[in-house]
Amino acid sequence: MNAKGSVFKYPDNVDTDVIIPARHLNTQDAKELASHCMEDIDKDFVKKVKDGDIMVGGWNFGCGSSREHAPLCIKTAGISVVIAKSFARIFYRNSINIGLPIMECPEAVDAINAGDTVSVDFDTGVITDETNGKVFHAEPFPPFIQEIISAGGLMKSIKNKK
Repeated sequence: MNAKGSVFKYPDNVDTDVIIPARHLNTQDAKELASHCMEDIDKDFVKKVKDGDIMVGGWNFGCGSSREHAPLCIKTAGISVVIAKSFARIFYRNSINIGLPIMECPEAVDAINAGDTVSVDFDTGVITDETNGKVFHAEPFPPFIQEIISAGGLMKSIKNKK
């Protein structure tokens, strides 16, 4: 599985209330949630994001409350992968559960700029910034987690095994 897209970059400690503000949690509709993704930190995100784009964040990305709405709205907005220096543990697990690929690679985050074109090979963990030519290596997920993400999330993976 691979991804390639333009980068949206965010700082350290982007919490779930910034990703999807609590005032919008009165819906379970993923498209409605995605229409408010990142609006408190990046007003133009939903206007600019295209399917396949890549989100890059600093340390502790996805901290805050444990809602699955946060990775779900990122995925539904069109983001193909989130690369961060580190993830809050519950965001990390929720991302896998809903099928949003995530990778930890501090060196890549330091070198990648907003607007760069980046490609990711999920099987090998290779992250290539095609704008500056730099290549980085993240730890790829073990096969059973790659299977969950490829299926579109934990529930879809379980249904596929029946």
